[in-house]
Amino acid sequence: MTRDAVLLRKGVYHDSVTLMRVSRSLSDLPGMQVAIVAMATELNLGLARDLGFDLPPADPGDLLVALRGDGVDTAAGELDQALARLSASRTQAADQPPLTTRSAAKAPADLVLVSVPGEHAFCEALDAIHAGLPVMIFSDGVPVAQERRLKLLAEERDVLVMGPDCGTAVIAGAGLGFANVLRPGPVGLVAASGTGAQQVTSLLDQAGAGVSHVLGVGGRDLSAEVGGLSTMRALRMLDDDPATELIVLVSKPPDPAVARAVRDVVETLRTPVVSALLGERDLTAAAEEALRALGRPVPAWESWPGWSPTSTYTKLKGIYSGGTLCAEARLIAGSGEFTDYGDDAYTRGRAHPMIDPTLRLEALAQVEPGDVVLMDVVLGHGADPDPAASLASAIAHVTARTAHHAPSHATGHGAATVIVALIGTEGDPQGLHRQAAAFREAGATVFTSNAQAARHARNLL
Repeated sequence: MTRDAVLLRKGVYHDSVTLMRVSRSLSDLPGMQVAIVAMATELNLGLARDLGFDLPPADPGDLLVALRGDGVDTAAGELDQALARLSASRTQAADQPPLTTRSAAKAPADLVLVSVPGEHAFCEALDAIHAGLPVMIFSDGVPVAQERRLKLLAEERDVLVMGPDCGTAVIAGAGLGFANVLRPGPVGLVAASGTGAQQVTSLLDQAGAGVSHVLGVGGRDLSAEVGGLSTMRALRMLDDDPATELIVLVSKPPDPAVARAVRDVVETLRTPVVSALLGERDLTAAAEEALRALGRPVPAWESWPGWSPTSTYTKLKGIYSGGTLCAEARLIAGSGEFTDYGDDAYTRGRAHPMIDPTLRLEALAQVEPGDVVLMDVVLGHGADPDPAASLASAIAHVTARTAHHAPSHATGHGAATVIVALIGTEGDPQGLHRQAAAFREAGATVFTSNAQAARHARNLL
């Protein structure tokens, strides 16, 4: 029997990504329709009310649990076990851990990582800068005026601000946020795009060229409002780094005036810089130019052909988790219906699609005969530990369902076909080749180059 259950747990805190994973695991239990496990912020309370839950008064420090289905009791038991495991996994410190960024910054530290709701990120980042520490702001939803203020202060304090909305960074081999396992090497990246950086570095890794650092700067850094402040500082930092022999600058099209200012800085550097700005060249071409600049051969990028029926395709649908990858595919394909499910409009109150495939599974369920589906799957730390477990079966179902419901052969339309741009390395915990094999077995054509995947989709049309 379907019923609702709402619980509040006092004194229980876990970060949002961890709780989203718990919510997803409970949602997958038999009979469960809705499972929300989140801190009782106004946003999360509003989401629960919108779903029809009757909520008691709650404080932001409370853990909110809202369950609906005919397996509520089982889900509540699974929740208790999950929370117990999370508590047991925490390192038990003898002393009281610091409760604020300012107090934590007094201890020996090299960098501050801020991952709190966007409305609170400014104060935490400000404390880090005042302490003279570089800061990576993973949080999104930070007003652009606050971003500029932080970066101007960082210039005065001679520190780097990465972000806001900086999803990827690699510092001397240590990955932060969504990061692939990369071999060490001579290439440093300054990236106003997380998935753009992951594409370039994954291709370099495939070619045997390693990475020194990836300095994310946030997607708005090269806008007119922010002025490229972090980009120019990161370029100078990599220029001073003896382990970096070549710099790659990755971004969507920048503001023209900011682009000129960045070029002026590039001309002063000793280290050569390869530009990977969308609109000038695609990310794969930039990786190839970087390899040639290093005197290394450009390999044939790995790909795996899938099942591609003989039919007339009528529509291209891009179902993406990475914003820059989506923009690149749209530029190359020239037409089609593209959706970036990693955009803030889709991630508010839910996990990023690189973690939670729900929205893209729903999109795959709407695919029709004659469609060409183009999608990315991004591997690495922080991402779904096994994306093929859910997406590959959905792709196989798309092919089977659209073949069954395709119009008569007289129309020329047949089953839909799916093309996957698989971004990652063999060192990633998901395993590049293991994931590729699963998607190919499901009928998808798989490319490690998003640009090549987009051209293949365009050619099918």
